Amino acid sequence: MEHRKSSHSVYNLQVHLVWITKYRYKVLTGDVQLRCRDILRQVSNSLDIAMLKGVVSKDHIHLHISYPPKLSVSDIVKRLKGRSSRMLLQEFPELQRRYWGNHFWAIGYGCWSVGNITDEMLSTYLDHHGDHPNSNENFILE
Repeated sequence: MEHRKSSHSVYNLQVHLVWITKYRYKVLTGDVQLRCRDILRQVSNSLDIAMLKGVVSKDHIHLHISYPPKLSVSDIVKRLKGRSSRMLLQEFPELQRRYWGNHFWAIGYGCWSVGNITDEMLSTYLDHHGDHPNSNENFILE
């Protein structure tokens, strides 16, 4: 993917997000699954988030997104989970019986950064950094 631009920055920030339904109930099927996908797309578009890939499984969500630097990952997840939870519980009364207290998603999420730098590239850089690669001044933190 090419770099994205805003008025004062050029960026390519990507992250892989995963979160689950509360109690791991398999409720993201049929119309609920389709509506959840649509809601996540709407929220992403409103925040200038590019959804590169995504899967709405029966009990969890996987998203690979590119986001602007003005947003934090925790804020992105808060908005995606909050808006989708509120709208799904309003639109599907059968979910309200199972998820009393308006808590559709489980607490927390998984987050992995996605970038152009691999472990091999980083090791090569660290091994060859400096004037004398064999000197005592170079050390690797492990």
